Amino acid sequence: MNPGYLIKRIAKMNYTAFFQKLSSIHNKTGKSRLYLLWDMFNCGVKYGAGYIDYDLFEMYNLTPSQRNTYITRGRNNALVKKYNNAEFTHFFHNKAQFNTLFSDYIGREWILSDDSKEAVLDFIRKRDVFVSKPVDGSCGKGIEKISVSDYPDAESIYNKLKNTGKRLLLEDVIPQHPLLNEIYPLAVNTLRVVTIHADGKTKIVCTYFRIGNNLSFVDNFNSAGMVAPVDEITGMVKDKAIDKNKVLYKVHPHSGASIKGFRFPFWEQAMEMVTKACSVVPQMGYIGWDVAFTPQGPCLVEGNPFPGHDIYQLPEHTPDKHGVYEKFIL
Repeated sequence: MNPGYLIKRIAKMNYTAFFQKLSSIHNKTGKSRLYLLWDMFNCGVKYGAGYIDYDLFEMYNLTPSQRNTYITRGRNNALVKKYNNAEFTHFFHNKAQFNTLFSDYIGREWILSDDSKEAVLDFIRKRDVFVSKPVDGSCGKGIEKISVSDYPDAESIYNKLKNTGKRLLLEDVIPQHPLLNEIYPLAVNTLRVVTIHADGKTKIVCTYFRIGNNLSFVDNFNSAGMVAPVDEITGMVKDKAIDKNKVLYKVHPHSGASIKGFRFPFWEQAMEMVTKACSVVPQMGYIGWDVAFTPQGPCLVEGNPFPGHDIYQLPEHTPDKHGVYEKFIL
């Protein structure tokens, strides 16, 4: 681990949260705070693991060789720096630019809230429901599903959108494939596909099922959603789903549908689509794609130029205490 990077991380650390986490691990394990403090620092130096990684992956229960198999925040940052040219990240951070650039894979109509008033009103009037999301938003924050019938007229909706003071992307609701609706119909449940594209070749590193829950209409793990690992070759869910509170789900609590063993439709087409999408901006070689499945086939929801690393190797999904870092090494 780069000592300079580690020093910067320490300087920016939330010390209140850090010591709360330290006490929590102490209470769980019975290990002394001094030992844990030293061990956390050691994991930061050797493996690029922050205190959140240390707790999330339960590194206090791992041997040095086991720890070395995990992709940590520091290692993830290094991959982003290695494969992604920062000058091109705006194509992914800005949802309007993303939809324009990847139009062949979007499969839905959209418009910006600051386009002409006549065009926005026309978009609203032609729909019963649509989605509004901040152009530069992330983690599912600020996304709203708007039912036109809930308002007196299109003008009322237009004024509501303008009064947010934000630049918004308005787009069609993605029609979800019936098989995914059976699991959770209130959200578009997406597949996270992590790819590394280098020297003209693309590697599909890992695939995870992201599922909505708790009546939420987004599937984000940090917004009450859950995740489950998917076999990259067959498209079948390999294990139970888990939420951020580490609750495991063999079946979905909303529908009762089985999660483990679920097989995605259009799997080969989805893998082919993300492989082609990797060549659109080759300067961005490390991307986490969110893929939706419609009755007609897969489509892109968005691409993440800083893929998270936390959901791929949770202890409940790694009973052999072996992480997935080796998959990220070309």
